Amino acid sequence: MHMEAQKCKFGSRNYDHRMTRRGWILFTAMAVIWGIPYLLIRVAVRQVDPGFLVLGRTGPTAVLLLALVLSRRQLPLLVANLKWIAIFGVVEFGVPWFFMSTAEKHITSSLTSLLICAVPLLSVVIQRLRRTKEHVSARRYTGLGIGAIGVALLVGLNMRGGSLTWIAMMLIVCVGYTLGPIILATKLAHIPGPVIVAGATAFVALCWVPWSIAHWPTRASSETIASITVLSIVCTAGAFLIFFELVKEVGSTKSVVVTYVNTALAVVLGVVGLNEPLTIGIILGFPLVLIGSIFATSSGSKRTQLVVVAGGDTDLVANE
Repeated sequence: MHMEAQKCKFGSRNYDHRMTRRGWILFTAMAVIWGIPYLLIRVAVRQVDPGFLVLGRTGPTAVLLLALVLSRRQLPLLVANLKWIAIFGVVEFGVPWFFMSTAEKHITSSLTSLLICAVPLLSVVIQRLRRTKEHVSARRYTGLGIGAIGVALLVGLNMRGGSLTWIAMMLIVCVGYTLGPIILATKLAHIPGPVIVAGATAFVALCWVPWSIAHWPTRASSETIASITVLSIVCTAGAFLIFFELVKEVGSTKSVVVTYVNTALAVVLGVVGLNEPLTIGIILGFPLVLIGSIFATSSGSKRTQLVVVAGGDTDLVANE
């Protein structure tokens, strides 16, 4: 899950920007682009193996962004930091995307997107376990409690026979999305965002090639191919480049709001586009997760650091 700061680097940055027309356009684009992956994953895994889907998402992205890195003569920077870029790729893309795609074969895209909302809350917990010097306010502890109740309602009221395994997979996804930003903040804060994403997706794609050959789909409809193409080109490669511009245009504090918009959109698309049920768990749990996340990831301080995970989820860590 940290997005760029000055000179397109991951890290913290101070902003006091008003929402411009260009900012609204970029914000709307991101809300849509990161709201549709859950639906597209659900469509794709009907015909392709989850591991093949990981390759399909990362391979084209790596090709596009590596071309950008080469044009900017940043390949030596990528090679010099390949170890941690590769580790980030495994934690952020390689493992989470496989587990998420596997889980979506069994649980709804709506529930999947809502469970990802646990990432900001889990970030607060891990921060305390790491015993960082950052102060955690009562406001954030309150948010953590409210959000935890929301997640409990989502999981408990949507639990069906055999679904515990898939929900457990989604919790592993949340752990990966939480650890990824920590790696960015501690090991890769000085590296431009496109360099990290290019190297990470390239490494993950190479790792999944053997598995994908062994699990090559026997058939793939035009709908499946289109879903994989959009997931890679639009929802990964394009999304990161657009989000870089959004952060520069409106600042990280305003940009983080896109998290809640794209989650709401994902639920709507699942209910309307895939005829998924609007369950009691979603009705009761979603507002609590939303409120808890806002409280747990915000503060009165103007200094904020934005954490972004590849699937489109964001976490705001405030320096209080």
